[in-house]
Amino acid sequence: MKIVVCIKQVPATTAEKRYTADHRLDRAATEAIINPLDEYAIEQALRLQEAGAADLVGYLSMGPQSAAEALRRALAMGGDEAVLVTDPALAGADEWATATVLAAALDRLAPDVTLMGMASDDARGSLVPGAVAAKRGLPLLSYGAELQLGPQGARIRRLTASGHDIVGAQPPLVASVTDQVGEPRYASLKGIMGAKRKPLETWSLADLGIDAEALRGGALTRVVEVRAPERKPPAERIEAATAEEAASRIADWMQARRLI
Repeated sequence: MKIVVCIKQVPATTAEKRYTADHRLDRAATEAIINPLDEYAIEQALRLQEAGAADLVGYLSMGPQSAAEALRRALAMGGDEAVLVTDPALAGADEWATATVLAAALDRLAPDVTLMGMASDDARGSLVPGAVAAKRGLPLLSYGAELQLGPQGARIRRLTASGHDIVGAQPPLVASVTDQVGEPRYASLKGIMGAKRKPLETWSLADLGIDAEALRGGALTRVVEVRAPERKPPAERIEAATAEEAASRIADWMQARRLI
C-alpha cells in the first residue's frame, strides 16, 4: 500500500502578510512553514505505516523551489521520498490549476491513497481534495477524524453534529483528514539528518506533459482588491461584587441589545 501526502508551503500563521502590486501574497517576504493542517495528514500516514498498513509514504508539493524546504521537513518527520512540482508558469495558481497539476503528478506516482489536510491555512478553500479526486475519477473520503486501511479497503470516521459517520471506499482513492487524527510529531535530530539522504525529485510542467498555456496563467480567477479585515471594537468588561449582581448586569446588557 502506497500513500502520497500532498503538502503545501504556506506563510507562518502569525506572520504579517504582505501583497504584491498585482494582489498576490508576497511569499518571499514571509517566513514559510508546512501548512499546519497538512501536518495532521502526515501524522496519519506515518501512523498507518508504523502499523503495517502502508509500505511506503511519499510527499508531493506544488510551489516555488523554496517549497523543497517544506518537503525536507516532512521527510524529517518520517516517510520515504518526495516530489516537488515547480515551474514559473505556476505563479499565482488557484485551486483549479493546483488540482490540475497535482492530479497529473499523482497519475505518474500512482499511489493507492492520496492523503491531504482538510484545508490550507492561506486559502481555507477546502476545494483541492475534491477537485483532485474528480480529475482523477476516484472516490473521495473527506474530513476524516481517522483513516483506517485494511483488507476491506479504506474507511474514515467523520464527526457529525450527532456523532460520527463511517465512510468507506476501495483504493485508489483520495482522502482528507482533520486535526482530530492526532497531534503531529516533532522531527527528531536523527530524522532531520536522515531527511537529507532521502530522495527528493523536482518535476516541471513539461515533465508532466502539461502545456503552460493550457493553465491560462495558472488561474481561472483574478483578485481585483485586497483589504485588511475591519478591526473589532474593544470588549466590554462587566464587574460586580457578587455573582447575582453580575448575572443581572449581563442580562440587562443583553436585553438592551435585544439579544434576549
